[in-house]
Amino acid sequence: MLTLAGRPVPRRGRDLGDLGIVPGGSVLAVRGTIAALGRARDLQGEARRLGAGIIDCRGRVLMPGFVDSHTHLVFAGSRLEDYERRIGGATYEEIARAGGGIRYTARLVAEASQPALVAQARQFLDDFVACGATTVEVKTGYGLEVESEIKMLRVIRALGRGSAEPLKVGIVPTLLAAHALPAAYQDRREEYLEAVISRLIPFAAQHRLAEFIDCFCDRGSFKVDECRRVLTAGVARGLIPRLHAEQLARTGGARLGIEINAASVDHLDHLSAADVRELARSDTVATLLPGANLHLGLKDYAPARRLVEAGAAIALATDFNPGTSPTLNMQFILSLGCAAMHLSPAEAISAATINPAYSLRRADQIGSIEPGKHADLVVMDVDDYRKIPYYFAWNHCGLTVKQGRIVYARAAQDWQALGQV
Repeated sequence: MLTLAGRPVPRRGRDLGDLGIVPGGSVLAVRGTIAALGRARDLQGEARRLGAGIIDCRGRVLMPGFVDSHTHLVFAGSRLEDYERRIGGATYEEIARAGGGIRYTARLVAEASQPALVAQARQFLDDFVACGATTVEVKTGYGLEVESEIKMLRVIRALGRGSAEPLKVGIVPTLLAAHALPAAYQDRREEYLEAVISRLIPFAAQHRLAEFIDCFCDRGSFKVDECRRVLTAGVARGLIPRLHAEQLARTGGARLGIEINAASVDHLDHLSAADVRELARSDTVATLLPGANLHLGLKDYAPARRLVEAGAAIALATDFNPGTSPTLNMQFILSLGCAAMHLSPAEAISAATINPAYSLRRADQIGSIEPGKHADLVVMDVDDYRKIPYYFAWNHCGLTVKQGRIVYARAAQDWQALGQV
């Protein structure tokens, strides 16, 4: 059992590799909350008294559910044409100028109905759960117009409400208020930013449709000063800042994130040595998204090793989106974190559980197996946690539990469950 037990703060440096392993461990959950953990023989009496269901995980790895802290889950269609152009040598910017990229997806989202967007996103969420994710952050950003962004926010809310089934996965809503400049505003940049600041952000905050606010601060998107204005407007309305930064070029986005005390700065492929030092001194989590680097065919990845050694708090996430990272398997992201960014398997697991929970301001509820936290658990069909990234592109998840309920079982006959977990 990998508990990752400890204070609700991000793991840094050597602590990142401490998984709090309990050999032969077990966990007792009552009404969706972890009540106790320890050796199985020590909990059996209380489990019998409570009439608890029993799940036999012997020979497997029990661990916290993955916390995927950066996704673009809600979209329409795909970007297959972009994919082929990129294979043929076109760059990210060239594809955008040719009518592909974010603007293309935004057109499809504008044409799609809200029920259609909800239905597709729920199908994707089922796959997230089957791969072991129990909490998923979901961004807007494919609206590019105030009304279309609001539609996306309502889709995200619908994902966590109104379903006939109990919630399978925790949803964390983020307003990606400035993702790309709409074509209609090509010569009216200031007018678009004003619409975001004066109309979109106040609406999202007033109706509690978002918890975080994000901005794409990079070459070809929005500048540091523009993102500062957008994020500051969000903070004034009670939203917590996050930031896409330094993916395509070093623009100063990471420093901006630190300056405004962002919960997370994400991508970070082009960091300077000074940026690394500043992140290490900050409370801002460096969220690394190697799936995008792989899909874009990039040779270089974010400097994970330098960040860890400097003492920065790092997280891993899928960046699930139709253009640059169409993967929703956090286990594969662990493999990339190890093979491409030289993290140890233990460091990668911490970066996919407790650290992203901290970046989502939920480390007191999720991300580790400890009394009082949600019983968000996964059982991996391996006998050693290092095999999760080692056997790359596999799905090792045999069982996913969300707040004490089994929400996914690959082979139900393999699990003995008497009543509710």
